[in-house]
Amino acid sequence: MLLAIAAGCGGGRDEGEAERRLFAFVVNNPSTFWSIAEAGLRKAALEFGVEVEMRIPQTGAVDEQQQILQDLLARQVDGIAISPIDPANMTRLLDDVAQRTLLITHDSDAAESQRLAYIGTNNIEAGRIAGLEIRKALPHGGDIILFVGRLDAQNARDRKRGIEQVLEGTDIHILDTRVDQGDQAKAQENAETMIVAHPGIEGLVGLWSYNGPAIVSAVRAAGKVGQIKVVCFDEEEATLQAIADGVIQATIVQKPFEFGYQSIRLLDELARGDRSRIPPNGLINTGVTVISAENVAQFRAELEELTR
Repeated sequence: MLLAIAAGCGGGRDEGEAERRLFAFVVNNPSTFWSIAEAGLRKAALEFGVEVEMRIPQTGAVDEQQQILQDLLARQVDGIAISPIDPANMTRLLDDVAQRTLLITHDSDAAESQRLAYIGTNNIEAGRIAGLEIRKALPHGGDIILFVGRLDAQNARDRKRGIEQVLEGTDIHILDTRVDQGDQAKAQENAETMIVAHPGIEGLVGLWSYNGPAIVSAVRAAGKVGQIKVVCFDEEEATLQAIADGVIQATIVQKPFEFGYQSIRLLDELARGDRSRIPPNGLINTGVTVISAENVAQFRAELEELTR
């Protein structure tokens, strides 16, 4: 899926605007999580006078994302920000991209590639924060299961590692980690299957944005609201509503608006020869916020204003 974002009101390049820079923002799945990043892209396109294409692999498959990159290179875009689905197996391609245009990563890094910078969450730190919320939800310990799209994505591995670090030595035990390969129907099926397979399970944890709503649907269908504690990531509307309803105890919210805005800001600076905002370690941390019953109403109001 292609979404064109121009500096003006329309999409595409108008006559006389051929010199306007064109940047691409490539995501890793079709989750509604990215609609917030889109708002950041729109602000950046207007503010910096550039055009942006948001490219969304509908299957969340590596080969589809690779084809998107090849297409963008053929069109000679001025720079690409990407959340790589499988960084380890995409390193050679990413290095080729970096040789031919400006390349940065967002959301999930590819640290072994020649990308110039990463913009997004410190996912080990975010995992640790999630681990603390799991401990709050299960003060007496218990068994939990993690759910995620893919474990070959760097953000997934880092979040899992951060959770494991915080839970080490406690009475909370991770029984399994279930993957769905970006298939949201499979995500719900995984949650339903695990509830049946482990009737005494105390906690379910979703590492990607759509895992929260999938877990909520499964917990409600099983009639175990309140019995199973839920901690997840991101701010899908179903997740926020489930927090308000008392089904989810906490969600670790990233800043996808900043993923979009800061990515285009940096690419535009790099295109102008300015590398001053890239820190020595190449990592630009956008931070996270914990949303629970205490602050969900305020957060929803702020989110509505941000994306208006």
